[in-house]
Amino acid sequence: MKASYPYYLANQPHSPNEDLTVTNKYNGEPVANVALADAATIDRAIQASVNALPALRQRTPDQHQAVLRHCVKRFQERFDELAEALCLEAGKPIKDSKGEVTRLIETFQIAADLAVQPHGEMLNLEIGPRTRGYRGWTKRVPIGPCSFISPFNFPLNLTAHKVAPALAVGCPFVLKPASRTPLGALLIGEILAETDLPEGTFSILPCRRDGADLFTTDERLKLLSFTGSPEVGWDLKARAGKKKVILELGGNAACLIDEGTNLDDAVQRLIFGAFYQSGQSCISVQRILVHEKEAAALEAKLVAQAKELVSGDPLNESTFIGPMISEGEAERLEGWINEARDAGAEILCGGKRKGPMLEATVLKNVPRDQKLYREEAFGPVVCLETFADFDEALTRINDSRFGIHAGVFTPRIDRAMRAWDRLEVGGVLINEVPSWRVDNMPYGGVKDSGIGREGLRYAIEDMTEIRTFVYREV
Repeated sequence: MKASYPYYLANQPHSPNEDLTVTNKYNGEPVANVALADAATIDRAIQASVNALPALRQRTPDQHQAVLRHCVKRFQERFDELAEALCLEAGKPIKDSKGEVTRLIETFQIAADLAVQPHGEMLNLEIGPRTRGYRGWTKRVPIGPCSFISPFNFPLNLTAHKVAPALAVGCPFVLKPASRTPLGALLIGEILAETDLPEGTFSILPCRRDGADLFTTDERLKLLSFTGSPEVGWDLKARAGKKKVILELGGNAACLIDEGTNLDDAVQRLIFGAFYQSGQSCISVQRILVHEKEAAALEAKLVAQAKELVSGDPLNESTFIGPMISEGEAERLEGWINEARDAGAEILCGGKRKGPMLEATVLKNVPRDQKLYREEAFGPVVCLETFADFDEALTRINDSRFGIHAGVFTPRIDRAMRAWDRLEVGGVLINEVPSWRVDNMPYGGVKDSGIGREGLRYAIEDMTEIRTFVYREV
């Protein structure tokens, strides 16, 4: 890894300063210094994206595809470097970091495939005597310059889910990566700078929050895509003006374990879903509702496996639980756990913190008015509760201001279909945890969890507009 990284303004690296220090999230030691953009630089980047649009509109789909394929090739060649940077800057265990690099590659490959697919349809306009002799077609055209704001927890793949579809259809963009984890986005920028993209196609600009207002308010930008907290996301939408806004926000995902479920299989998936990358995912399993006939057995198996998880340095291949993104976040969640305990919850395992490290924690009977139950924990903790009636359990899952994914383990297809009909979420996963995702599927939430969908084809729809063509025979 390098000691310092530039930002990218209109495709070119610039290092006017080294004002941001990126730290190793496990031990707090400096990893690298990063250049920070000011408001004037952001303004220049937005204008450069506007200037780039005519040239991008002249490029053909195979040229878009060639850029994406170049990225796939270079990501593969720099696989270990990308994984190490991710491990250090995010505190993500190295096995999970390698998994995210793999998903980065897959996301760009899916986008490359979609770049040359038809984006439009033929219209049958001959619906009566008045319209005989008319033909119609539609095509999708780039919406224009886009603004992307990406989060700290998936610095590579969630950035890819914004950048790759924009490249597939020819939308110029300005990107603000999370200031805690900017290295992955800057490495993507370094690889994009190797291509023949028109000047101004991309700018990747780490910046402080007080200088980032133009990413939201500038009217030259036609779309804002933000992934992060609900409080920030909805505020950005309120200030975004006329531009289209896509929000991927928080959750407190639930997983239902029905009577007759294969508990060994379910517990294996629950351990992953609740504690993968220290629970720092908006679709982490936070609430488990288990049928009362299965409760004792599931609790015993879940707690036993949670206690066996290895915590420590994320660079070690055996580590499953790494640090949270900061000691402050670990302190916050430790406080929520203690509040729930004081309100009557029982801590079955974990609950202890050392610096940014928080143990894998399982509680049961958390009162439903507690923050740990109602808000997004975003850490390695899960709340266990029982139910007797399947439909009542669905109602309980819906008793949340969030709704991205829900998981339902059941051997009964009628109940699986009923869950799909009734659960107020963006996706229902049967015999799987809500934390599971494939990068070509539609992904997003309802209620306070956001608006719009990612997943390459669905993001492409948001980044394009329909243009209709009508032909009259004469």
